[in-house]
Amino acid sequence: MSSTAPHSSAEYIKHHLTNLTYGQHADGHWGIAHGAGDLAEMGFWSINLDSMLFSIGLGVLFLWSFHKVAKTATADVPGGWQNFVEWIVEFIDDSVRGSFSGKNPLVAPLAMTIFIWVFLMNLMDLIPVDWLPWTAGLLGVSYLKVVPSTDPNVTFGLSLSVFVLVLYYSVKMKGLGGFFGELAFQPFPKILMPVNLLLESVTLISKPLSLSLRLFGNMYAGEMIFILIALMYSGGIVLGTFGGLLQLGWGIFHILIITLQAFIFMTLTIVYLDMASQEHH
Repeated sequence: MSSTAPHSSAEYIKHHLTNLTYGQHADGHWGIAHGAGDLAEMGFWSINLDSMLFSIGLGVLFLWSFHKVAKTATADVPGGWQNFVEWIVEFIDDSVRGSFSGKNPLVAPLAMTIFIWVFLMNLMDLIPVDWLPWTAGLLGVSYLKVVPSTDPNVTFGLSLSVFVLVLYYSVKMKGLGGFFGELAFQPFPKILMPVNLLLESVTLISKPLSLSLRLFGNMYAGEMIFILIALMYSGGIVLGTFGGLLQLGWGIFHILIITLQAFIFMTLTIVYLDMASQEHH
């Protein structure tokens, strides 16, 4: 693949789990990381270029394709892609109606963006694990992770964006005093305000944590299984054939997982925004 191509099973796994990272080296210059030592030195301000490339690229692809359908939509017999987009819009609309009781023009577009974007990022896990990294290696790129949702930086970024919206609408709909009252005076009597504040704050903070870790954990585990299956191809014809069958079976099952994880992320976002818009009585 490149000068840093793996030679053992452990190196192979580690190689596929390493991001293409840009940051500041120990000697002060900025550049691409060339191993675990560089990654440790770069610290917080490093950036995973592959995660950014694929996540932004897939987001642009989603916006372009849906915008194209909106501009060319016809009331006559629609084409296949228009039918698919209309079905997605109806599905998202039904999901929002079922989970969001208020009126907010942001919720439905946000839900659709989250569902399609997360689904596309998850879908990258179905590309055979060696194809894109091998191609990148021919171009001199040592590391390449192609599934953005296996990067906790991406999943935390998504969940923190949702968390900011939850805080914004909590204050907007209830006022600062009402929002603080929910944290301080629920569920126990006012005399136990410190306990209420602690419990409700933990509950509030757990929302972005659960959103991000659930998506990251499931997709990371799925990626790891694909990598382990890929290792079987180097074990001879019999083991390689068995690995091919496993890859097919896991790939088919993984279609359900990637769809379900996108749906869960979208649904929880809708529910959290609905809770932010409602007052406790």
